[in-house]
Amino acid sequence: MSVRRAAAGLAVLALAGCGGSGKPTITVSAAASLKKAFTAYGAQFPAATTRFSFAGSDVLAAQIEQGVKPDVFAAANTKLPEMLYAKGLVEKPIVFAANQLVLAVPAGSKIRSLADVEKRGVTLVIGTPSVPVGDYTDKALTRLAPAQRTAILANVKDRESDVTAIVGKLTQGAADAGFLYITDINAAGGKLWAIPLPSSLRPKVAYGVAVVKGAGHPAQARQFVAGLLNGLGRVGLANAGFLPPPQG
Repeated sequence: MSVRRAAAGLAVLALAGCGGSGKPTITVSAAASLKKAFTAYGAQFPAATTRFSFAGSDVLAAQIEQGVKPDVFAAANTKLPEMLYAKGLVEKPIVFAANQLVLAVPAGSKIRSLADVEKRGVTLVIGTPSVPVGDYTDKALTRLAPAQRTAILANVKDRESDVTAIVGKLTQGAADAGFLYITDINAAGGKLWAIPLPSSLRPKVAYGVAVVKGAGHPAQARQFVAGLLNGLGRVGLANAGFLPPPQG
């Protein structure tokens, strides 16, 4: 290979790593519920071009276990980042945001309370047990009286792998109600209504984030994480309806 061709090849690789903008490109694997907040943050992030992969937190964690190396992993719980940390796959996670689980219904629905979804004929869509929104939902339902819980679970039509799929079922009229985060309602542009759960049922919803070990741009990844606590990322989260990290 000639010196000229070798130099050209190196230039192509350099451009690929920098996204063609002179800045490196970092990949952020994040829970689907973070899409609005993270997309806004990524558009303003000064240290790198950001590329996102949004899906269920459990799916993204499994990918990292299988050898996929995004620069940052952000989950809708703290359990999955801590599990990856225990396996030596990510740096020590931090808790960066909180959220609130609500009963979601299409705009204009006649459903007004949790008692309404106990009625025969109502169709529910909820998350699978392995995805955080499904786990939080199960925790809330276990705090109900057994008869109430049985009636609600009998109306579950589908279990979905992330909040995006639940939102889709509700906005398309394929289900009467579901359990989502308040931020998903905010992002739905008026298509969904939120019915708050009684305080006795609400699970503690906390989000964890970590830099993935062995990824290409650890310095920029750490800057991205830092901005979620103090900076443009914190602003993006607040604008999307996320709460500050829970204390204790």
